[in-house]
Amino acid sequence: MRVRMDRRIAALAAFFTAVLAGPVVGRALAHGGNLRAAAGSMSVPTWLFLLTGGGVVGASFLLASFVTDRAFIRTMHEWRRVASARVDGIRTVTRLLSVLALVGIVVIGFLGPADSLRNAATMVVWVGWWAGYVATVYLLGNSWPALNPWRALAEWLPSLDREYPERFGAWPSVVGLLALIWVEVVSPLADEPRLLSWVIVGYSVVTLAGALVYGPDAWFDNVDPVSRVFRYYGRVAPLRRTDSGFELRLPGAALTEPRLADGRDEVAFVVALLWVTTYDGFVGTPVWAEFARAVVGVGVPAQLVYPAALLVGFGAFWGAYRLASRYSRETAGTYLTPEAIGRRFVPSLLPIAAGYHLAHFLGYFISLSPVLTNALSSPLSPPFDPVVIVLPGWFGTVAVTFVLLGHLLAVWVAHATAYEVFPGRLQAVRSQYPFVVVMVLYTMISLWIVAAPDVEPPYL
Repeated sequence: MRVRMDRRIAALAAFFTAVLAGPVVGRALAHGGNLRAAAGSMSVPTWLFLLTGGGVVGASFLLASFVTDRAFIRTMHEWRRVASARVDGIRTVTRLLSVLALVGIVVIGFLGPADSLRNAATMVVWVGWWAGYVATVYLLGNSWPALNPWRALAEWLPSLDREYPERFGAWPSVVGLLALIWVEVVSPLADEPRLLSWVIVGYSVVTLAGALVYGPDAWFDNVDPVSRVFRYYGRVAPLRRTDSGFELRLPGAALTEPRLADGRDEVAFVVALLWVTTYDGFVGTPVWAEFARAVVGVGVPAQLVYPAALLVGFGAFWGAYRLASRYSRETAGTYLTPEAIGRRFVPSLLPIAAGYHLAHFLGYFISLSPVLTNALSSPLSPPFDPVVIVLPGWFGTVAVTFVLLGHLLAVWVAHATAYEVFPGRLQAVRSQYPFVVVMVLYTMISLWIVAAPDVEPPYL
């Protein structure tokens, strides 16, 4: 029986490696062009991620497996400190300011300089919001409910309050997340401020129309992909707002709670979030550039290659996770279904996505932060020749550290979850085998992407 399971685990590793070796990812000009070039690249020796990647995660699993005291694990994840605070008035002010900021971004995108490095709209969206603000959500806490300008507008407008179809679940948010990335892929949003403003206007129309029909709660809880991204990332953070104030917990402690992912649709969204973080970085590597040139060279349209790779990669990631859930049921010897196991373990993927986002965008944020300040100093006529910070060579090691920290937290969350789900100690340890295989392989892929030099994605 053990030999058979070892073979199945090996098959899982081979499957995951094979699908990732093929055409599974792609991005054309996302955060690209001038912005990507200005941010520079971070180079890390190949031996560093090959020796440390899988080894560190594998060793962390072995060390975690010695922590078998359920009371100790539960005490760590239930530890919290609560501070009472009334923030309703502050929330009203922040939402008002966020609406004004949204309007300002759209206006500046249309009327400001055409150069993306001088336009405050592109700087705020890509550097300030996507690179900087997103990091605060998983490092500190989810402040998006207090800042979401679209929800503020939706709550100020009337609503038809139609019943949201329960059968849709979170699937619209999965489609929406992939669609947003697809738009990012096929259009130079980071290089053309006016196009960015048009996309924001289009997103606003769709969002407000949906909230008008189904109501703000139904729309932003089920359909809006941005709100769901921040809601899940916020579960990684140590701070969370409660009805009475704020709650402080250990990072990732909330990820072991049941019903965080309550169905196949929510599992698919977490996997999609993990996938698009990888997708966002892989296409800046020389391997993708060579592959895209070869495929386009045989007559496949570039406009088809990139979005097709987006879907194929998502399918591969989701298939690999479902396969791990199925093998976990057999290694644990449990009556639980693979779907139930997958729902409980999928939150452990969120620290991986957060760690890779931080590794990928921290240098980007630091490099372009003077450019952001320069653009905001005079939005309609900023100074020419903005200063870009050149990162030192050792900064690549910092990025590797963030990737590893994300994976280490993921291993611990999976370990704590296993002891919440399974009654036997050996059963809990065995249930993690397939997921650790996936994490080890993903660690090596993430580190390789961070270490690879940036190149300009071809053809779009």
